[in-house]
Amino acid sequence: MTADDEATTLYRVVLNHEEQYSIWPVGLEIPAGWREAGPSGPKAECLSYIKEVWTDMRPLSLRTPS
Repeated sequence: MTADDEATTLYRVVLNHEEQYSIWPVGLEIPAGWREAGPSGPKAECLSYIKEVWTDMRPLSLRTPS
């Protein structure tokens, strides 16, 4: 993917079972173990959303008592 492609690619925010966020290009199948969990749009917009909502980066398994 070139810088030009990245600038025009739309992404969606995805979340895994450990409540870890990432972005994934719109139009590609979301990988197993991930689900949509936020807005779709330009990369910067999606990353801004993640920065706002992902306040504890520890995996869920480390945040919950055993």
